[in-house]
Amino acid sequence: MARLFRMEGQYVAYTFFRLDPAWRRLPVEERSAHKDAFAETIDEHAGRFDHLRTYSTTGVRPEADFFLWKITERYEDLGELGSALNATPLAAWLETPYSYLATTKASQYTQARKARKVVPKNSPYLVVYPFDKVRPWYVLEEDDRQRAMDEHIRIGREEFPTIYNHTTYSFGIDDQEFMTAFECDEPADFMHLMLRLRYSEASRYTLRDTPIFVGQHMSIRDALARLDGVSALVEEPS
Repeated sequence: MARLFRMEGQYVAYTFFRLDPAWRRLPVEERSAHKDAFAETIDEHAGRFDHLRTYSTTGVRPEADFFLWKITERYEDLGELGSALNATPLAAWLETPYSYLATTKASQYTQARKARKVVPKNSPYLVVYPFDKVRPWYVLEEDDRQRAMDEHIRIGREEFPTIYNHTTYSFGIDDQEFMTAFECDEPADFMHLMLRLRYSEASRYTLRDTPIFVGQHMSIRDALARLDGVSALVEEPS
């Protein structure tokens, strides 16, 4: 039977990892080998993805130490990378407390007719969270929803131009309705945006927007180095 719909956008996934603290008791040489194998696997698969980026949450969230932002046109890439990472020694010491999947599509609230490609802006921080609206939102008149979203979009674009929104859609393929990701120069900037949006009309229809993760962008090797801190340099005061 012919497919009635062809995927023309991207799959966007966020996978969070938490380290077993007992791993830090291993000899430093063994830990180093574990980190090298994990990082090499990421490097080997990076070329298959549109973007494959690492963010550290070490010292910020107790249930996650780092996460991967994965963007690809092939759903199979997600499973192949996951399988390859599972084959590394470090995987025996990692848990995945959260994992989210979404896709891109054209927004009904803009003039776009094709799915917008998610292209990271290389900002130093990424704020990620699942998002759901209450059911009454979907029974509003179309003009009312459009007016609320016009206000929402205007606030972001005009009042906070250094914050970039990457909203993707999870209907039917994950538990949340949307995955929302914002790149920013400083986490406090995003706090001010959310405080401003709290008074917008659209915010009245928010059901869930947690858990919220603030990740600092860095290489996979730098993120893994933070797991045991062996590469941290402490300068003696002069």
